[in-house]
Amino acid sequence: MNLYIENSCTDPQFNLALEQYIFDFLDRKHNYFMLWRNNNSVIVGKNQNTLAEINLPFVKSNNINVVRRLSGGGAVYHDLGNINFTFITGADNEKIDFSLFCGFIQKALVSFGIPAEISGRNDITIGDSKISGNAQYVKNRRVMHHGTLLYDCDLDMLSGALTVKEDKFESKGIKSVRSRVANIRPFLKEDIPVEKFSAKLGKYLFNELDMNEYNIFNDDICKIEKLKEEIYSKWSWNYGSSPPYNIRKIRRIEGCGNIEILLDVGKEGIINNIVFFGDFFGSSDPAELADALKGHHFEYGEIKGAIKEMDIPLFFYDICAAGFLSLLFE
Repeated sequence: MNLYIENSCTDPQFNLALEQYIFDFLDRKHNYFMLWRNNNSVIVGKNQNTLAEINLPFVKSNNINVVRRLSGGGAVYHDLGNINFTFITGADNEKIDFSLFCGFIQKALVSFGIPAEISGRNDITIGDSKISGNAQYVKNRRVMHHGTLLYDCDLDMLSGALTVKEDKFESKGIKSVRSRVANIRPFLKEDIPVEKFSAKLGKYLFNELDMNEYNIFNDDICKIEKLKEEIYSKWSWNYGSSPPYNIRKIRRIEGCGNIEILLDVGKEGIINNIVFFGDFFGSSDPAELADALKGHHFEYGEIKGAIKEMDIPLFFYDICAAGFLSLLFE
């Protein structure tokens, strides 16, 4: 059964805890869909180095929340002019696949007269401008797909809050964040406020996906608040800290994204620590891969042997073992 969850909360920490609660604890026999909005916030991808993705002075001076989500991908800006959507369903495998869920949203927008198209690995665009970014979290044959819809977002705040890395900036040939994003509202024939557009989108998908309503109960809310306090309100989750390192590599891999590798290589070339940041996608935690590499010599043959039995595409979408070795040694 497809279930629609009404959510009027605009607290980003609560809303990300709510997503996790639905994913982890609600009945797996059902599929879930939710529309929601956040107060001013930057939502950072699971594998990103937060301080490298935000304009910290701007974020602090404008009281912008910073929260890390469960899924990979890049940092995005939310405000009340932005509509977020979440699908949570069963998955046939542990692979990342955006096409199905992006298709539902794109079809809805086209039905409203908006010339939206699916573009690249995880974007929905109007012409050359991005109106929606999407990300996924896959675990135990279950997928959470969530995305943004820039309806009437403050693009000056978006531009000010996000810091774009130079390597990503150059590889895409873009001059600024604002040059590649746009709001949906100007493309509508009938100008309506964000609340009315969100309701219209929800009604369309409710009928298209043959959904029933599902209510979050007080007992659920208490558990969601606990998740919020234990995870999404913590500095250690939202910011973390980079380890000591003496080697730093930043690469952009087409079809996967940016990968930043920080290595602390100690005496005799032994890897003491290795950390992966970036806007890449993967269904397994790269910390597991890092643990497998610690204690090995930073040498091609030894690392190749260390990852021989590991499924590298589960950590870095669309990268094979040879590609991963090239990241480290080229």
